[in-house]
Parts: sequence; structure tokens; C-alpha cells
Amino acid sequence: RGSQKKSRITFMTKTINQIQDEIIKEFELFDNWEDRYEHLINLGQELPPLPKKLKTEDTLVPGCQSKVWLHISSQNATLHLQGQSDALITSGLLALILRIFNNQPPKEIQNAELYFIDRIKLAEHLSQTRANGLYSIIQRIKDYTIKC
Repeated sequence: RGSQKKSRITFMTKTINQIQDEIIKEFELFDNWEDRYEHLINLGQELPPLPKKLKTEDTLVPGCQSKVWLHISSQNATLHLQGQSDALITSGLLALILRIFNNQPPKEIQNAELYFIDRIKLAEHLSQTRANGLYSIIQRIKDYTIKC
């Protein structure tokens, strides 16, 4: 008789820095900002739609030129993020931030330095209002972690 082994697969969540490094490598694949913007738009279009019941005044992020809804909850010592925007590039920015912070412990989020923004030169290729919106999204998430 053959012996059966039980699979001991464990799923590790990538760290915030590992995810940032992946994003940097992704953006390095593109030669110009036109292609990078297209990639951002595609990322935004891949976001699952936010349920209508979660699009409230409480989930609306202030400081964004376009409308951005961000629903944050915590479970099993990690944050769970859902979001949506009514603007294409902002949706892409939101997708990047959700990718980095979703399923991460609040303490890790509080201490995170988002170096990918400088490394891919994102801020210098955004309008001032979009850059402000990006930082408003990040701040909303970091503010939530203080409550956890």
C-alpha cells in the first residue's frame, strides 16, 4: 500500500515592501508614461465594483477631485479594503493602494513607508489634485489603523 501525505501548504501574505517591489518592477516594464497611465487605467478597471450600500458619505474620501469611496473593515487582525472611484486614473491609483494595504496588519500599515511612489516617479507625473487625492486615500487608511 502507498502512503498518502497530507499537503501542508500555507499561504503567506506578501509584505507591504514585497508588494511595492512588485509594483516597481511592473512599472519598469513600460518605456514611457503613456504606457504607464494605460497600465494604471487597466488596474483600475480590474477593481471589483463596490456594492451600492457601501457608497455612502462615510466612505467618501475627502480631498479627492473625483469621487472615491473607500470601505475599511478589520478581521483576524488585518484590514480589509474595498474601494471605487468614478475616474479612470484615480481608480488605478486606488487599485495600487488597495493591493499594498489589503489584508495587512494595522501596525504594518501604520509603519509603512510607501517608497514605490517616488521610485516609479508617480507623484511627479500626477496633477496636484490627483496627487492630493492619492495622499488622502493613504491617510484615510492610516487614520483607520489608529482605531484598531
